[in-house]
Amino acid sequence: MAEAVLHVYRGDAQGGGLKEYRVPLEEGMVVLDAIHHIQGHQAPDLAVRWNCKAAKCGSCSAEVNGRPKLMCKTRMDAYPAGEPIVVQPMKTFPIVKDLVTDVKWNYEVNKKIPPFTPKQNAEWRWKQEDIDRVQEFRKCIECFLCQDVCHVLRSHRRTDAFAGPRFLVRVAGLEMHPMDAGNRATFLKDEAGIGLCNITKCCTEVCPEDITITDNAIIPLKERVVDEHYDPLRKLFRLFAGKKEP
Repeated sequence: MAEAVLHVYRGDAQGGGLKEYRVPLEEGMVVLDAIHHIQGHQAPDLAVRWNCKAAKCGSCSAEVNGRPKLMCKTRMDAYPAGEPIVVQPMKTFPIVKDLVTDVKWNYEVNKKIPPFTPKQNAEWRWKQEDIDRVQEFRKCIECFLCQDVCHVLRSHRRTDAFAGPRFLVRVAGLEMHPMDAGNRATFLKDEAGIGLCNITKCCTEVCPEDITITDNAIIPLKERVVDEHYDPLRKLFRLFAGKKEP
């Protein structure tokens, strides 16, 4: 039977390295299957986070040959036969053990987002196109692959100033909801750090739900921030109208 060679990261917050494992290949096998085989036959103490094995829970995020992926959605036959497949934890987040990372920072960011604010005394009826626009953002499974690949978080470690693409997607879902009356432009500018995103589109490329993060979420939000805070005509209007900056 053909074998696959996997170089899997083993270690914790104190350090570690890659260890080689050989796994028998079967038709239709995905990387998560190989990791399970290693757990079951060679290294029962190998730590990995997973749940549904159907690319819907977002739990089994890792880096396969340096690219952020869901292991349950990454086929073994997508890689050249005979060449090692390197499986490592997400680089952006602190390592807990082996392939498991600590992603709790993401949930702290989520708490800061101003919640859905329904319009008062408004009729809850809108067009299908309005529903479709928001529905795309609701597909997010919070795998945090977009957070992992984002250079602002990955390379520059700006967790202090940038919310990351996942939460810009969440804000977009709220801002573009036809019944939301909130205004999150100031939050986007001052707390979410949307100005740090330079639209490389790497987040869109790794999204397993094919959400067009950059074009459909981040760019429209950037435009709203510019309209609210940097448009000279608006500033002039507010000056003459006697209105304060939001």
